[in-house]
Amino acid sequence: MPEAIRVVLAEDHPVVRVGLEELLGSEPGIDVVAAVGDGAAAVSAVAECEPDVVLLDVSMPELDGIEATRRIVAAETDARIVILTASAERETILRAIDAGALGYMLKDSPPDDLLEGIRAAARGDAPLDPKAARQLVAERQGAGAPQLTRREREVLELVAAGMPNKRIAMSLEISEKTVKAHLTRVYERIGVSDRTQAALWAQRQGIGPGAAQGTGA
Repeated sequence: MPEAIRVVLAEDHPVVRVGLEELLGSEPGIDVVAAVGDGAAAVSAVAECEPDVVLLDVSMPELDGIEATRRIVAAETDARIVILTASAERETILRAIDAGALGYMLKDSPPDDLLEGIRAAARGDAPLDPKAARQLVAERQGAGAPQLTRREREVLELVAAGMPNKRIAMSLEISEKTVKAHLTRVYERIGVSDRTQAALWAQRQGIGPGAAQGTGA
């Protein structure tokens, strides 16, 4: 029998936290090893409990979910971070992913979608709530050509050069999880589904080693 997915849950609203804990705890194959109310406690719980997945709210006292994500990633744990929030704003999503979050789910997601997002993160996939994805796509279409952040462009340039994620991580001095999160975001923003398509897209756009940097934020 496979081991249960160990989850640390961080949510500052007690009612929401208890509800999520009950939802996750009732699901076979998921074990909530800690449920805390702020980002600092989440960082400590990850160090103590060694979870597979960390479910983090963005707006929390002491330490918000973005900074908690940075500290968890900096500690080089094996935990995969999924942001759970009410906001589908582009900047919040991108800040979370840039900090090292692997996935992004919304609080109004159907319970089954949230549970599948946790399972996907445990597998190493990058779950993205459909509403958040649509928000990013709509903004991209409204702005014309997709605008990549500086880091996303750097990652894409190295993909176009044929570098694997491990070498990209070493070159940019970030974690492999962060590289994968950036790539997931790049795929969504340029409308492709894998690194081969992304490399071809980059070549068509003149993006590669030595290319001029983009103007994305």
